[in-house]
Amino acid sequence: MKKLIALRKHLADNVPSLGKDPDRLDVYIENGSVACRFSSLSYEYRYKAHILVKDFTDHADTLIVPLLAWISINQPDLLLNTDKSDSPISFDAEILDHDKVDVELMLELTERVIVREDAEQPGHYTATHCDEPVLPDLGGPAPWQVFVNGTPVEEL
Repeated sequence: MKKLIALRKHLADNVPSLGKDPDRLDVYIENGSVACRFSSLSYEYRYKAHILVKDFTDHADTLIVPLLAWISINQPDLLLNTDKSDSPISFDAEILDHDKVDVELMLELTERVIVREDAEQPGHYTATHCDEPVLPDLGGPAPWQVFVNGTPVEEL
């Protein structure tokens, strides 16, 4: 589950409070499946990714903006497919007190894997995990910074 590992790292690197304490970030998979066709050994992982952030004290935007930035590159169909784009991310939250919340985000991820037999060594196979197709640059700033009500998140 290459994407989920990359997503965890992205959030830890781009959500300031998680960078300071990445142990408050748990990720796991629910309802995973492998889809394949008889015509080849290539397949696709399909799973619901769960991202649990414990004792979160920041503004929700500091979590959602980096998540959407990651999705736009690593699972863009969630934002492009009109069947999915109305609710690509679901969440649950438990309000712990006036300052803290446990928040769980859920999204459907897929990972394509191409399997090919080695022509020189029959019976030996290579599995290659595919990247998502690169979308055209829509002109956003790079690098980006998140502001909440005009204040950079590092100052909150």
